[in-house]
This record gives sequence, structure tokens and C-alpha cells, in this order.
Amino acid sequence: MIPLKDDLPTTRPAVVTVALIAVNVAVFLWQELGVGLEASVRIGGLVPAQLLGYDFGPPALLPPAATVLTSMFLHGSFLHIGGNMLFLWIFGNNVEEAFGHLRFLAFYLVAGVAAALAQTGASALTGGNELIVPMVGASGAISGVLAAYWLMFPRARVLTVIFIVIFVKLLYLPAWFFLGAWFVLQLLGALLGGGAGGVAFMAHVGGFVAGLLLAFLWRPRRRSWASW
Repeated sequence: MIPLKDDLPTTRPAVVTVALIAVNVAVFLWQELGVGLEASVRIGGLVPAQLLGYDFGPPALLPPAATVLTSMFLHGSFLHIGGNMLFLWIFGNNVEEAFGHLRFLAFYLVAGVAAALAQTGASALTGGNELIVPMVGASGAISGVLAAYWLMFPRARVLTVIFIVIFVKLLYLPAWFFLGAWFVLQLLGALLGGGAGGVAFMAHVGGFVAGLLLAFLWRPRRRSWASW
């Protein structure tokens, strides 16, 4: 399932959402056209073993704690950043309008940190190669945004591309179903595959859970968001 748009309008420009997308795209251009993807991941990617203080490989180019933040703005491919920015573009504006610009930015960053720590903890428990594979991507922070949207706007509708074998269908799905199904898939991936296929499923789960908790605490107390 690929979301194309939602039917929930906003009344104010989503300046932080747009700025986050612009920063992510600018950083990806630096990765592609500047130092190269592999080198950029070595510079700013989060390596769980290093964050946990294990004696692993050459010294990190950045303090391991700093990579919790820098890794959130790095991506591994065009498809990686394209998918992440699509989700942020569709769901971020409404959450930003509900929270306000500064609170939304804080929410995004805290969810991203929680996602990184969740993936690091899962890597420590499972051990093996996951401890030394750098983690990059905004998906953990965006997972928090999806959780906030799911909580505050469950009855909004999401225009979705659905692939059924060789057929393609466009359907409007309720946000509670689309985002709920997305989270179940991430949870199953975390339970069954961990970081298999290069996807940090536990970061998605951790970001979503953190987003739910933060959204419940930080959501506006007025009733305007509850009508959706």
C-alpha cells in the first residue's frame, strides 16, 4: 500500500514539515553528489555497537551520541528518502498544525531519538551483525508522526495505491486502518525478522510507540482535532 494524499485540509502553512523535507533532501544531495553514500553513512550513521560503548572497528568520526541525531537526516537510496518524505509530506502537516510549529519539531526529534534507542536496544539483545550495521533514515521520527496522526485523526481518509498481483487499485482507506495496518506490519517485521533486509523495524515500532505516548501528552486539549 502506498499513500498518495489525505482528505484532511490544513489552514496554516506547514513550515516545519516543509523545512524537514528540504533539509533531508539537501543532506541526501550532499550524500550523493558530495562525499558519496557509503562515506556519508560512515560519518553520520548510528552504529549500535559504538553507541553502547563496545570496542568496535576504527574510532567513530563523530561522537556516537551525536549520530543519534545525524543518522535521522541520512538515507541509503532514492527509494529510501522518497518513501520517507512522501509519508512526512502527507501526514506531517496536520500533526504540525495540531501541535504548533515548535512543539511539532520537538516531537519529531524526540520520536526519532526514541526510535534510534529502540533499535539499538533490540540490536544489543539479538547481537550479531545488527550491532555493527550503521542505521540511517528519518523513518523512526516519521513513525512518531504517523502515530500522532492515527491518534488524533483516525477518521481522515487516505487515498492509497493497492497492488493486487498484477492489478493496481486506488482506494480511500480510513487513517485508523491504513496506519494501523502499517504498524502491524512493522511489529511483525520486528518480531520475525529484526533488521532483515536492511529495514530497522524496531526503530519504526519504537518511534510509533513513542509518538503515541507523546501525542497523548502533548495533543491540544481543544476538540477541533477530535471531529476527524
